[in-house]
Amino acid sequence: QAVPAGSHVRLNLQTGEREAKLPDSENGQSDTREERRRKRLGKVDVDANSFTSQELKKALAKMKESEKAERKVRRVPKEEVRKKFRPTEQLKEEFEKLNMKMETDYEIMVKLISKFNSSASTLDEKVAALYDLEYYVHQV
Repeated sequence: QAVPAGSHVRLNLQTGEREAKLPDSENGQSDTREERRRKRLGKVDVDANSFTSQELKKALAKMKESEKAERKVRRVPKEEVRKKFRPTEQLKEEFEKLNMKMETDYEIMVKLISKFNSSASTLDEKVAALYDLEYYVHQV
């Protein structure tokens, strides 16, 4: 049986039947979802036929203008971004000076695969390589 939206539905555990009841409002009458929406919106006419095509075009134009204005405000010049970040190659050089090697995920994955395929690796090393490889593959 179809039940109107906003109804209270329960399962009676003694009889095993499902029961439905429309919610009661303050005046003793039931409100459907549509009636509650009308009350919430007040005297606003939400009928789709009440807007003319010209009104809709004006509203869309205003939305586009405000969106363009927001984009202009959010846009950060490339020079400012470049000041905050350094290129990867420069970071690699600085890490090499500190005797630290920076590897990309791809390079690490290649090493793990070669360790797994190596006949010199023990079973424990191969299992560890698979667990580590699973982590990196999951990121990709």
